[in-house]
Amino acid sequence: MPSLESRLLLVTDRQQTKGRPLLSVLAQALKAGSPAIQLRERDLCAKELLALADEIRRLAGPRGSQLVINDRLDVALSVEGAGVHLRGDSLSLPVARRLIGARRLLGVSVHSVSEAVQAEAGGADYVVFGPMYETPSKHMYGPPLGLSKLEEAARAVRVPIVGIGGVTAARARDMRSAGAFGVAVITAILGAEDAEAATRALLDALTSAS
Repeated sequence: MPSLESRLLLVTDRQQTKGRPLLSVLAQALKAGSPAIQLRERDLCAKELLALADEIRRLAGPRGSQLVINDRLDVALSVEGAGVHLRGDSLSLPVARRLIGARRLLGVSVHSVSEAVQAEAGGADYVVFGPMYETPSKHMYGPPLGLSKLEEAARAVRVPIVGIGGVTAARARDMRSAGAFGVAVITAILGAEDAEAATRALLDALTSAS
């Protein structure tokens, strides 16, 4: 079974880069380490998404960064070694696993402890759990879950749990202490003036909490 290798998952959003090209911000972040990258550009058609995925793979692959494609199994299967990250309303995990095979990374977003348990039973390699803290991008998923729910989820499942929502370096350290394998971020890196420094701060926080 494949495994999530980095404790830091960088989720893409071209609208959060303060006008800078996404690839240039990713290149800066990759100078600090090798976060896993989740390509999530929902407005792109399959052709555009595939072209961007190939560019990211060429940029991040030599650094050892894993790439997962948000929800689009067709695009993921067209990119060498890419995994898939499912939303809660996507294809079922068993169906997705059957389509992508056993060697590609398969993750899923969950918003409760029970959903985390179901995801593990369905064959997920990791779960993204949130929102952990107050953040505008996650209002649709309800109030923040907080560290106590994270601790409960970490006790309930064996697959890696990655916390998302309002993550900072200090909060990343707290989440690791509460049982999270790692954290997922968007604006904490893409919106930072210095993406390299922001990435390094998050990686250092996650390492120091080990």
